[in-house]
Amino acid sequence: MAILNILSKIWDYFATNILQQPAFMIGFIVLLGYILEKKKWYEVLSGFLKATVGYFILSAGSVGLINTFRPILVGLKDRFHLNAMVTDPYFGQNAVTAGIMKEFGRSFADTMLLLLFAYIINIVLVRFSKYTKLRAVFTTGNVQVQQAATAFWLILFCFPKLGHLPILIVMSIILGLYWAVGSNLTVDITQELTDGAGFAIAHQQMFGIFIFAKLSEFLENRAKKKGKKEARRLEDVKLPGFMSIFNDNMVSTSILMLIFIGAILVVLGPDYLVKAKFMQPGQSFIFYILQTSLQFAVFLAILQLGVRTFVNELTESFTGISDKWLPGSVPGIDVAATLGFGSPNAGTIGFLFGALGQFTMIILLLIFHSPTIVIAGFIPLFFDNAAIGLYSNNRGGFKYAMIMPFISGLIQIGGSALIATWVGMAKYGGYIGMFDWATVWPFFTVLMKFLGFVGIALVIIILVMIPQLQYRADKKGYFMITEDYEGWKKLHGKE
Repeated sequence: MAILNILSKIWDYFATNILQQPAFMIGFIVLLGYILEKKKWYEVLSGFLKATVGYFILSAGSVGLINTFRPILVGLKDRFHLNAMVTDPYFGQNAVTAGIMKEFGRSFADTMLLLLFAYIINIVLVRFSKYTKLRAVFTTGNVQVQQAATAFWLILFCFPKLGHLPILIVMSIILGLYWAVGSNLTVDITQELTDGAGFAIAHQQMFGIFIFAKLSEFLENRAKKKGKKEARRLEDVKLPGFMSIFNDNMVSTSILMLIFIGAILVVLGPDYLVKAKFMQPGQSFIFYILQTSLQFAVFLAILQLGVRTFVNELTESFTGISDKWLPGSVPGIDVAATLGFGSPNAGTIGFLFGALGQFTMIILLLIFHSPTIVIAGFIPLFFDNAAIGLYSNNRGGFKYAMIMPFISGLIQIGGSALIATWVGMAKYGGYIGMFDWATVWPFFTVLMKFLGFVGIALVIIILVMIPQLQYRADKKGYFMITEDYEGWKKLHGKE
């Protein structure tokens, strides 16, 4: 028992200070990778600092974006007197914390054990990639905590009478598989988006990114077969005359946010903003709109700087881990890292059209008197749809950077309202709300709730088969794309 207590304390310390702190987790991976590569001590130190600071810069940009948009989302809720559930990973985590004991008599602390075992399963699956065909290790610790919390609730909903150990085993296998399979789905499309940067996505919309990227590619290929001109990507579109200012990402983001955010702030009105203490008494309303809108562009630029700072270090150092322990693998990291690649405007366009989709579905919920009204949280609103816009633009062209995020926005709100109402999370004020958790996990929940242990088996079989099908589609290039990207490009005629 004494040994178990010591191990438990070590794990708690690691989980709290490293795993749940993405900046230190990334720094730790870089540190370990460079040590395994037998780099000089000052190179190890330099890599650790650049990776950690770079992630802190990315986080500062992300937090800034969230805080900039917060008055708008809070304002819409208060201004129109909506008693609603918020789609946001942190609201979802808080809902589990508040309701898990009342609903199921379980402690939130159990989720940390779930996280540990699921993480181990993810690593083991990648270690045996020869058989599993899985290539990505999920390293985004704060996201893992949020997902472990929500998965804990969903599976308890399906099996409320299952004992502690059996349900922990079931949860760990399914969640570990989801992390490994989901991030693996993004390997190929991310390598192409980033021109071989050497990472995958480990976040809340991995299936969504893959589905929309592939759908964009399929629709574009079908259009070309019918004789239509190849669609241009946003980065290839050169606008004429005064429109050329939109070729600059900082300018285009500033103008688009000024229109989008400005319109909403005008609807809210200066009186409300002062009353809610978002504006100071006597402050110019016009300049408040300008400041709020332009700050969005500022924090997006900061986020992109953070990406450029840490991604190179992570990619280079992970080679040491890959060579020694996990052959052919790549790290799965925060989706925000993609915003430093591809067309910067695609992310902005994806966000705007995703927001349009979300707001459209919210209005439909109100019209049809849904038992659960949803308030859009910024994290699903931006990070899901900006990324989907990026990948859709890269695979299919600029029109899909608008269409696919709009569809995603509709699904995010509609799917979240349905699942959160059904499983009882809505009454605790929040649900994770991101694409996979509005689609994939509700599907898993339906299977397990109505088919019991057969449903568990089906979920596991589905997840296990996905990488096998990916491998069959490109046997020669499947592992080459992570081990020798330039060779992969030659193999597929993409030099």
